[in-house]
Amino acid sequence: MAKQWSERRTITAGVVGNVLEWYDFGVYGFFASVIATQFFPSHNPMLSLIAAFGAFAAGFLMRPVGAAIFGHIGDRYGRGHALKLSVLCMAVPTFCIGLLPTFETWGVMAAVLMVLMRMAQGVAVGGEYTSSIVFLAERAPPGRRAFFTCWSMFGATGGILLGSAVGALLSSLMSPEALNDWGWRVAFLAGIAVAGMGYFIRRGLEEHPVAAGEKSPLVEAVRNHGRALAQVIGLNVVLAVTFYLMFVYAVTWMIKNVGEARSTALDINTMAMLVLLAALPLSARLADAFGRKRMMLLGIGATAVLAYPLVSLMHHPNALWIASGQIGFALLVAVFASSIPATMTESFPRSVRVTAVSVSYNLTFAVLGGTSPMVAVWLIERSHDDLAFAWYISAAAVVSFLCALKVTDRGKLPLD
Repeated sequence: MAKQWSERRTITAGVVGNVLEWYDFGVYGFFASVIATQFFPSHNPMLSLIAAFGAFAAGFLMRPVGAAIFGHIGDRYGRGHALKLSVLCMAVPTFCIGLLPTFETWGVMAAVLMVLMRMAQGVAVGGEYTSSIVFLAERAPPGRRAFFTCWSMFGATGGILLGSAVGALLSSLMSPEALNDWGWRVAFLAGIAVAGMGYFIRRGLEEHPVAAGEKSPLVEAVRNHGRALAQVIGLNVVLAVTFYLMFVYAVTWMIKNVGEARSTALDINTMAMLVLLAALPLSARLADAFGRKRMMLLGIGATAVLAYPLVSLMHHPNALWIASGQIGFALLVAVFASSIPATMTESFPRSVRVTAVSVSYNLTFAVLGGTSPMVAVWLIERSHDDLAFAWYISAAAVVSFLCALKVTDRGKLPLD
């Protein structure tokens, strides 16, 4: 019984911070069209939306900075210290976004402050997700690393799902005018409750000593593990592009390009993420049993082939067809995303593990994840084809598939 409680406590501590951090990132994406008019007004609504997603991307561009900072803390002072600090660093800018005056009140300064708050969030996120992956991997029983580490992805998805659910609830309870005026702020202000819960759970986190190296963990990782860093970057290309197009940008796309009501789009998005949440632990168990490499090649290869047909399903007036397409993406993401966290941690030694995993992962998401919605809007605008971003997903999948072919499966070997 003590062991069972210990495992539950470990997983809960790893998951809870991700719920907060990705709730905040998700809420911004879901209310991007509202934020565009409030903070980045323009005579051309498309330019306003691109500017809003530009601020979304700014948060991602700061993630490598957070990765280096929290990676150093995690590798030199302990994983628990990085986890407790990151959840606090996310709460403050999120709460501030909910209180920011709009462009109408403060002019350009309002837009500048929104970008700065997004950058502060990006620093916190750069340390949270990957620190929790390493924390869970190092405490996983033999042969269960994929299952344990998948819970970080579960928490991140759960946070975005919570943001989607809150967005759907506010959209159904409020008139469009009230939502645009002040209702969207409620979603950001509510994040402080999740932050308090996260810190409380992690407060008494057991700390394990970390062997200190002679050099900075970042310098050591770049000099001695460059090939592994490049491989992890490549593996995450498909995850960065697919996840943020399908579960963040897709809501705005369904509203603007498919013609769905905001509440319907959020409901469909929520349903798809529930499927992803259910599929992640199952896929992780299969990865532990049959190998990470097989699962990654299967999921990534299928994504490359099926991206355009699934997006075509989503471009339909029937909500059931739209849901079928997005659920298809959810299942594909679960197949390969459940294996990537364990593969990342198994690629680096303990002395640089948090830094190496954090920097490689966050570089990919800084360049491709945060910019994906903006790229999708640009592709559609240039091509006049609402399905154009599907080819972007396929191209990303091809890159990651080639990297997955080179992976050495270490699932049955000791972590250190």
